[in-house]
Amino acid sequence: MSEIKHYTITVFTEDQAGLLSRVVGIFNRRNLNISSLTTSQSSDPTIHRFTIVVAVSEEMVIKLVAQLDKQVDVLKAFYYDDSQIVHQEIALYKVPIAAFSHGNEVERMIRRHNARVLLIEPEYVVIEKTGHESETQALLLELKNVGIYEFVRSGRVAIVKPMEMLNNYLATLGRGED
Repeated sequence: MSEIKHYTITVFTEDQAGLLSRVVGIFNRRNLNISSLTTSQSSDPTIHRFTIVVAVSEEMVIKLVAQLDKQVDVLKAFYYDDSQIVHQEIALYKVPIAAFSHGNEVERMIRRHNARVLLIEPEYVVIEKTGHESETQALLLELKNVGIYEFVRSGRVAIVKPMEMLNNYLATLGRGED
């Protein structure tokens, strides 16, 4: 049996309504859980980018990418392991203002985790942390000890270490930049 690893799949598409549902449907039909899903404009403003993280075997990720490539509005899909990408997530934490009234423990915690305060309100403080999931989770666990009202983490955003394959692919189609 093949090793299960986290893979980041990038899917480049035309910006079409209903495409998200079709892309997610490919994973649902195989009963696979998506760990993270983000969408955004790509480096080309006419092309939309999906960044999807799944824990599967390499054989399965190859099948997923092939299935994604067959979709009508998908230009191209690629997959990468964590060694081939640079990735980050952002997390926001809403902490009671009272947590800051007992010395500077929370302030030291924020500095130790390279986080920052975004907003100070009479009842709460909003803290931002950018990093890998394990880093944002570590700060969450520490903040739970002093109290936390709310927590949210974005999906993964990733950039490929080698030249983005989409640029090379579009160049072969005659769509690349001159």
